[in-house]
Amino acid sequence: MNREEKNAIIDHLVEQIQTYKHFYITDIGGLNAADTSKLRRKCFDKQVKLMVVKNTLLKKALERINGEAYQPLYDVLKDSTSLMLSTTGNAPAKLIKDFRGKDKTKPALKAAYVEECIYIGDNQLEQLVNLKSKEELLGDVIGLLQSPAKNVLSALLSGKNTLGGIVKTLSERTE
Repeated sequence: MNREEKNAIIDHLVEQIQTYKHFYITDIGGLNAADTSKLRRKCFDKQVKLMVVKNTLLKKALERINGEAYQPLYDVLKDSTSLMLSTTGNAPAKLIKDFRGKDKTKPALKAAYVEECIYIGDNQLEQLVNLKSKEELLGDVIGLLQSPAKNVLSALLSGKNTLGGIVKTLSERTE
């Protein structure tokens, strides 16, 4: 591979990382062809882009974007490396956990960059799975804001017969 081809790959990686905002550095080495095909299919279904990358090219792409921000990730760029890109922060974590099931150790999580935070190590997977996406948090906030209004409205609707009776009684009393 010559320098021009490497630069083209690095440019493509930079573009992908800037487009998706959340990425996971994983190790899928050791998976057989059938499992790799299943993983790729699940990634496609969950709108997660899976790319096998060379460590040096990924490091150069991260350096081009913002070298200092990604500095802690450089140490995990060893052995076989795959990149999982997503617009939803916790989607790749859920996919990895679901794919592994109970008896598999691959894909292994090396590191993740989610919501401008860096997570290093496979032991962070459970925390990433439980991380709520922006859409989920907005849904929770909207639900909390709607709750008091729904309570007032239901109280008024359930008591409309009572209010009508009280008004009628008060109007008859003055006569």
